[in-house]
Amino acid sequence: MVSSPHEAQHRIFQENPSLFTSAFRALGVPFPEPVAVSLMDTDLTEMRPVERHVDTLLRIDVVGGGCYLLAIEAQGRKDPEKRSSWAYYLAHLFAKFRYPPVLLVVCRDKATAEWAAEPIRIGLEKHPSLAVFPLVLGPHNVPVVTDAARAAEDIPMAVFSAITHGNDQDIAAILEALAVALRATDADAAAIFAEFTEAGLGDTPAREIWRNLMSTSLSHFRGIVAESFRDEGREEGREEGIAKERSLSVLRMLDRRGVDVSAAARERIGSCRELSTLDLWVDRAFTVKTTDELFDRG
Repeated sequence: MVSSPHEAQHRIFQENPSLFTSAFRALGVPFPEPVAVSLMDTDLTEMRPVERHVDTLLRIDVVGGGCYLLAIEAQGRKDPEKRSSWAYYLAHLFAKFRYPPVLLVVCRDKATAEWAAEPIRIGLEKHPSLAVFPLVLGPHNVPVVTDAARAAEDIPMAVFSAITHGNDQDIAAILEALAVALRATDADAAAIFAEFTEAGLGDTPAREIWRNLMSTSLSHFRGIVAESFRDEGREEGREEGIAKERSLSVLRMLDRRGVDVSAAARERIGSCRELSTLDLWVDRAFTVKTTDELFDRG
């Protein structure tokens, strides 16, 4: 489903949009009670060849009839170019939709989080024409969830805690609490959360801790992670396992979103072993309304 920490950091909000309410509570930011959350097109391009894409964009309808746009950016390192991009995103979103935009930046290390939180002021030093104040989630303010009962109360936040604190000394306890919580939840949902966790941990020692947990205490999952672990070590089997992982991820996402999948389409997805095609379908599965859109070659 996801293949990198960058994807996991923002796409978990696509899979579980309600996570933003927990995130805002962690930031101490008051936010109107949401009544609906919709995934929106992330392409903010106006003129080519300049292309600008926000990582994840959500429309949040709130009590009272208003709505906000939540632009979520996963930032792995300091990047001066991003600051002007973020200002552009917010200005463009407001001009296009006329809804108040909010920028949320998620980071995996404290130094990047502190950099991302710095206000962006455009214009005269003493009289800026535009000012941006990003909301930032990182190891410095995301809760450390080491209690299994607490993790079970808000599994998306527990997963996000594990991803964000992947390099912390408490990561083993965080992962163990999450593993216990996932054992008590639906197997399909648990497999998806497990995938996000593994991808989000990236190339860190914590990933091996999680893999060990997955191969022992979580071995009852009938999810795709267990399949890929069994095939690991044999190149041909590993590639087959990865392809199966991707195809099952596509089908599960379409099913969870209520997209009608015919028997023929299900067979086409399940039998596909072209990784580049499957990766494209995984990305599209988050937003398409029909399988025709999924298979579109355009």
